[in-house]
Amino acid sequence: MTHLPYIVAAYALAIGLPLAFSIEALVRVRSAKRRLQAIDVRRDRGRV
Repeated sequence: MTHLPYIVAAYALAIGLPLAFSIEALVRVRSAKRRLQAIDVRRDRGRV
């Protein structure tokens, strides 16, 4: 019996989970930036 499926699964988890967390963090940061721009009072500063 070979242990190859377990090794492949371990590598898939080791690569897949951090990748999924990174993508989720990227989406959250972009969303937060958009929400901040919508309520930021500093963006109109300096205009007359």
